[in-house]
Amino acid sequence: MNRKVLQMLGLAKKAGKIKSGEFSTERAVKERKAFLVMVAEDASENTKKKFRNMCAYYQVPCMLLMTKEQLGHAIGKEFCASLACTEEHFANALQKLEQII
Repeated sequence: MNRKVLQMLGLAKKAGKIKSGEFSTERAVKERKAFLVMVAEDASENTKKKFRNMCAYYQVPCMLLMTKEQLGHAIGKEFCASLACTEEHFANALQKLEQII
């Protein structure tokens, strides 16, 4: 797990550019406000499939990374199975950092 990804997620959360939880993430994608979706690797197969399909349809990049606990702690919560980044520059930075891993 890349420490810079965690720091960038925390910064995006503080800036109010992260929507977390299945309902909020889905709403951000469908309202075309999401620039990147992240789903925990240990989320249910149904959740992963749902977001992969939804992101493909709405043409939003979707990444599988970390565990629910790690993803949650990065944004100041106990657990988080899915989140959406609603700011283009944060989304681009997160994608670049993840490619470095």
